Amino acid sequence: MGFADLLDEVGGFGRYQWIHVTLISLPGLLMASQNLLNNFVSGVPTHYCSIPANHSLNNLSHLHQVDEKQLLKMFIPPDSSGNRLARCRRYVNPQWQLLVANSSTNVSHLETEDCIDGWTFEQSDFLATTVSEWRLVCSLRPLKQMIQTIYMGGVLTGAIVYGSLSDRFGRRSVLIWSYLQLAVLGCSSALSPTYSVYCIFRFLSGMAVSGVIINGVSLKVEWIPTKTRTVVGTLSSFFFTFGQMVLAGLAYWLRDWRKLQMVVSAPLFLFFTYSWWYSESARWLVLNRRSEDALKSLHRVARINGKSEMIEKITVEVLHSHMNKEIESAHSTFTVFDLLRTPGMRRISICLMAVWFSTSFAYYGLAMDLQKFGVSIYLMQIIFGAVDIPAKLFALGILSYLGRRVSQAVCLFFSATIIFANIFVPTDMQTLRTTLACLGKAFTSASFTTVYLYTGELYPTVIRQTGMGFVSTMARIGSMAAPAVLILDEVLPALPSLVYGGSAVLAGCFACFLPETLNVPLPDTVEDVETKCWGALEGESGWGWAASGFLQERHC
Repeated sequence: MGFADLLDEVGGFGRYQWIHVTLISLPGLLMASQNLLNNFVSGVPTHYCSIPANHSLNNLSHLHQVDEKQLLKMFIPPDSSGNRLARCRRYVNPQWQLLVANSSTNVSHLETEDCIDGWTFEQSDFLATTVSEWRLVCSLRPLKQMIQTIYMGGVLTGAIVYGSLSDRFGRRSVLIWSYLQLAVLGCSSALSPTYSVYCIFRFLSGMAVSGVIINGVSLKVEWIPTKTRTVVGTLSSFFFTFGQMVLAGLAYWLRDWRKLQMVVSAPLFLFFTYSWWYSESARWLVLNRRSEDALKSLHRVARINGKSEMIEKITVEVLHSHMNKEIESAHSTFTVFDLLRTPGMRRISICLMAVWFSTSFAYYGLAMDLQKFGVSIYLMQIIFGAVDIPAKLFALGILSYLGRRVSQAVCLFFSATIIFANIFVPTDMQTLRTTLACLGKAFTSASFTTVYLYTGELYPTVIRQTGMGFVSTMARIGSMAAPAVLILDEVLPALPSLVYGGSAVLAGCFACFLPETLNVPLPDTVEDVETKCWGALEGESGWGWAASGFLQERHC
């Protein structure tokens, strides 16, 4: 007997679980906005050097009967492609001869200078962004991407800090605090007077996002019966998918970075208000010597699920009898080092680190540079969000029928194949390249869905949050490293795709060495992991370290 049997006795996946999962999943609509916000908040408007102060395009246009765009060619040279105005240079002197039709002037030999009078930003796509407000262009352009890197650094820090804190203070308490922190700091970001202050607020917001995600996942998993984890885990991830499309709609509507920042942060106050309704994980309460509180939570769940007759039957003694082994193990103190101390835990942690890193690495490499596709950034965001729907339905199907391990490997191998295929598509076939990029993003999204569920099932209750925080740090490192790889296209255009795809292939291989958890009760102790792992060597039933086909010999 185990805690899973108690969940079935108080209603399985009943009314309480429906409400519980829905309320925890709703903030996912805004977690997508927080992660991808930099696409719009720091969007790069079309810009060029401001013309000298002693000239006026409006006056010159009336004087020479030439439109303003044509007049700009007198002051701004073309870029390397010859199709657009240069963004960071202007002519030292106005080139009047360029107004003459069919002028044969060789503009490459004309003297140019930096934008000493600043820049002019068009407002066709954005009314105001951090880039236009703080002039993060030309020599300061790296500071634009630095905002996202600093934010992801906060997410990384939060995964480490809040993962450990929730194992000590509980999932519910840390989740409630994370809602409040994100609400306050997100709204504060919209009021930032300087670039440095904005970066500090984004770092702290990133920490809170990690607290919301990893504690939300664990609190859902620990109140859900084994047989419904796959469906619930996958369907609740659709909130993140729809959140990407909501972000595109809000960004298109507002087009001002301060307003957008405020709108995607303020609803967190609502989530903070209703989060007090959540019940703390009964598993965690028992393992932290708070059995009376765990009993009250179980009785509350039974009452909401219409199983009031079970309130009298489930006592502290019954609860302890179902979790006797877990209670005995709870006297030990666990740290990050325990994730690598035993063979089974070491194998799980190393493999998950590779999977988390590569999934995030490829995902953010594709999702954080939407302006490169040459179509509306708002449309691209909607498309990138929409492709997640069939991808996650695909993930749901294979998770239920093929299991977690095969699903994880398939998603990674498919994404790698598509990324590699895009290398051979000519650059002028932009539609096909964009389509393949969307497919690659879809499979990396499906990989994310799988690994979130898989990780929660692999780690035992006593160290689940620490484990989630530890391995998800690799995802944050991957998301921080992904934009830097894009710079490699200046060396070789295909190099970023080779790096992203190669990483996914390597992670797919690591995924093959993970144990199967389909329809298996959640482990509560490290001993559960080790016993079931090493039991497979002796042919005992367990976590399925041996699988059919090419994985048949993959034992612990």
